[in-house]
Amino acid sequence: MIKTLLWLLFVLSTAGQAASLSSGTPAHPDLTPLQQQSQAAALAAELLTRYHYKSLPLDDAMSERIFAHYLKALDPERVFFDQSDIDRLAAYRTALDDAILTKDLAAPFAIFNLYSQRVIDRFNSARALLKQGFDFRQSESYQFDREKEPWAKTDDEMRDLWRKRVKNDWLRLKLAGKGDKGIVEILDKRYENSIKRVNKVTRDDAFQGFMNAYAMAIEPHTNYLGPRAAEEFDISMRLSLIGIGAVLSEKDDYTTIRELVPGGPAALSGKLKSGDRILGVAQGASGEMIDVQGWRLDDTVALIRGPADSTVLLDILPAEAGPDGKHQLISLIRKSVALEEQSAKKSILALPDGNVARRIGVITLPSFYEDAGARQRGDKNFKSATRDVVRLLDELAKEKEKVDAVLIDLRNNGGGSLTEAIRLTGLFIGKGPVVQTRDANGKVRVEGNTSPGVAWNGPLGVLINHGSASASEIFAAAIQDYGRGLIIGESSFGKGTVQTVVDLDDIAKNDKPKFGELKLTIAQFFRVNGGTTQLRGVTPDISFPSAVKTDGFGESSYDNALPWVQIKAADYAVVGNVRRFEPILQTRHESRITRDKGFQCLQESIADFNLQNTRKTISLNEAERIKERDVREVRQKRCDLETNAAAKTDKEKGTQKAAIESDTRFEDDGLLPGERNLANELATEKSRKNAKDVALNEAAHIIGDEVDLIKTKPVSPAVSPAVSPAASSFVAH
Repeated sequence: MIKTLLWLLFVLSTAGQAASLSSGTPAHPDLTPLQQQSQAAALAAELLTRYHYKSLPLDDAMSERIFAHYLKALDPERVFFDQSDIDRLAAYRTALDDAILTKDLAAPFAIFNLYSQRVIDRFNSARALLKQGFDFRQSESYQFDREKEPWAKTDDEMRDLWRKRVKNDWLRLKLAGKGDKGIVEILDKRYENSIKRVNKVTRDDAFQGFMNAYAMAIEPHTNYLGPRAAEEFDISMRLSLIGIGAVLSEKDDYTTIRELVPGGPAALSGKLKSGDRILGVAQGASGEMIDVQGWRLDDTVALIRGPADSTVLLDILPAEAGPDGKHQLISLIRKSVALEEQSAKKSILALPDGNVARRIGVITLPSFYEDAGARQRGDKNFKSATRDVVRLLDELAKEKEKVDAVLIDLRNNGGGSLTEAIRLTGLFIGKGPVVQTRDANGKVRVEGNTSPGVAWNGPLGVLINHGSASASEIFAAAIQDYGRGLIIGESSFGKGTVQTVVDLDDIAKNDKPKFGELKLTIAQFFRVNGGTTQLRGVTPDISFPSAVKTDGFGESSYDNALPWVQIKAADYAVVGNVRRFEPILQTRHESRITRDKGFQCLQESIADFNLQNTRKTISLNEAERIKERDVREVRQKRCDLETNAAAKTDKEKGTQKAAIESDTRFEDDGLLPGERNLANELATEKSRKNAKDVALNEAAHIIGDEVDLIKTKPVSPAVSPAVSPAASSFVAH
């Protein structure tokens, strides 16, 4: 097979050059693998074939699966490769296993290089189309969903596909009020930036993409993380980093300060602000200044981060200055920066109940984070989701803030630490089993909480949606199985697997990080009642309408997800009986939402969204698009007026914060992230954050109803179950 590969590499190389020469497109520089990447791939393969929960041999059959996943990851909508490219790459279908086993990654890199060149070709063609303009009176449509469509068979078919794509981009901007000259400038820069991004792609990107195709060809939640991606994953778990405390973005070839983290060195200095641009970075007060204009954002970030208490010198172009404006040199001392925006937070919703107001404490938890390293070092102040929630519950129970019930908001919480999920559940059920795990050998372990006390024994609700996954599902399922609280919202994601993170550099005994990490699926978790959240997720006790297509999002959307199975229930005892109130709560909920204009608007918006989601095409006729837009805007304006009126009424009553004070309608401006004015973009985001959260409000009302029913129909809780084995430290991400 080696001779075949060498021949194919030559064909691909000359074909790419020919395409570039004929179109005038500068050839993308070919990326080649490093020896350490070939070594990392072989080591990862050994672990995947031996220790994965669903271990599969690395053979020709697996190679075909990797090939399919790799193409899908590179070109999911089939707009870059055409059928002739796929035919040319066909010899690689059964060669990718050999590439890993022989430590010769030329084949996957050749695929990536051809992809990069095709992206440049297509976007250069798109730029050329801007010179001709378009007729929007014609009756034609653009198919934007091409995931299951065949590859374009001819050059004419590919050119027509891109003509319609560019025409749609143009029409979106035209409908937003942009003139032809402005549209050409915006789109030309957009397509040029797409080419620049491709030219900034590194061999690390190519390698990580290929290795993820291999990992995810086995099972959806197995991933390869390169050294830089591994660092970002660790930061997301411990919610802290060493740096200057600035959120950065890439805008017009500049690394731009988007926001300052409160309490971070940048904010405390008083010398930096949103919109300032970083032109250079130096290590130390007198270090060499490195020009970073035009750099990839993550490369600039890597220079800015560094050891705690070290100095970084920044060359700043102020936000208000023009390209030739005066620079400022700003020296900062790097410190540990806590990412508090991603930590658990509390708020209180006051709901009218006759002459009094029910006070519902809301704890929003974005993830199940834990600084495992700090905990292992014995740091008494290590960061963890459970510790933060304990503190918030204590505050909500105090007389000044005393609440009648607690609602845990886990919407879009994708998971995190399994240990944290178990500990957090224990705050509400006390001592007892929380989750069962089964390894690849079929051995079942019962993981549970060993602390007998509870942090909150009052009425409890858990709000979930389709983005609530893994550790969130463990928590919600246990609360439901124990009868401890009501689960409200949408059905959850359906991820019932447990991963552990393996540091490949530790195994290889490398002095410096160069191999990366492998997030390896090692077990499947089950509810204490013996069921699993795999595929089916957690079904709410009281359901809200969903704006997510289950066939396109969630565990069931993967073609290689583990099946739903059931095992024996754990030895546990129910501690509550909230389900006895379900019929009454459901009736009150249905009655209330018929009067709640905000919830009615939410239902209408979701129904319209779901209707649009069934479409794969969009009209390119201006009159038809205006008609569709006007129908949506009329409905949205009515909803905004009604919701604003309700919010102001609430404010006048003093029952809750007025949720909407300004028009927060989302109008399609035709722009992409990074193309908008930064100040306006931040203002819009802030306005949306302050917008009335009708789902949260209704969930709070449901819990308020439960408080009322408990007071009129009290029932003693059941006895807690016996101690179960201690929890293990794994990731249920």
